[in-house]
Amino acid sequence: MPRPCNTKGFTLIELIIAAILSTVVITAALGVYMVQHKHLIVQDQISDMQQNVRASLQDLSTKIRLAGYNVPTGLSALNAYDTNPDSLEILYDSGRIQDVYLVEDMATSSSELRCDGLDLSLIHQGDTIFIYDPITQVGEYLVLSEVHDSSGHLRPNTLDLLIPYPAGSLIMMMETIKYYIDNTSDPQHPRLMVQVNGGLPQIYADNIADLQFQYVLSSGAIVDVPTLAKMVREVIIDITARTDSPDEDLGDEYRTRHLRTSVKVRNLGIN
Repeated sequence: MPRPCNTKGFTLIELIIAAILSTVVITAALGVYMVQHKHLIVQDQISDMQQNVRASLQDLSTKIRLAGYNVPTGLSALNAYDTNPDSLEILYDSGRIQDVYLVEDMATSSSELRCDGLDLSLIHQGDTIFIYDPITQVGEYLVLSEVHDSSGHLRPNTLDLLIPYPAGSLIMMMETIKYYIDNTSDPQHPRLMVQVNGGLPQIYADNIADLQFQYVLSSGAIVDVPTLAKMVREVIIDITARTDSPDEDLGDEYRTRHLRTSVKVRNLGIN
């Protein structure tokens, strides 16, 4: 008896067609995934860029408004540098301590600071303070190695001061903050740097490509560098951020965001 033909299963041609179709579907799905993944990375970089530039602009605006607050005569509350990218150094009193001064002359430039009978409870060991002689208009920062609140004595670190300060010299918590762009340490990732009281620079925001300042004077003139800080009435800030890496869709160019604002200076020229 002849055997009946087995009609179950697939032919070789059917298997080849199925494999080709599967490859096409998988390739298309992988292509869609790669495109979506790329767009997600780009969107993350754009989000980081926008956050960096907005946070930087907000901090700059806040600190510039404080420039000159309770700054003693003879000290410049604003130092501008037209270095392209520009840099800016501002000075203001933090207001942490008040009515603290030397009640006795320093015998030498390394002597204790005698503030007998004054409230030193808000001053602590390791704090950076500013001592200022209003007569000679000389001042400097120093770090305190010891604070004796009960006796009213402050001991600076082992470094000698510029001069032995006389009685009546002010003890203040001044803040000097410098903003600038570091585009030399890592040229592919420029950063906004902040330097406080002459200490080590700290990274404030990554991928800040440019920073420009202009100054509106009391005369209405707009300059890149003011001759006198007390003449400044307004600071114009231009800041540019960019993505962490170039975008292929833009011909390997960086995506950028530029923000511009104007800040009224409250404490300069009030005298």
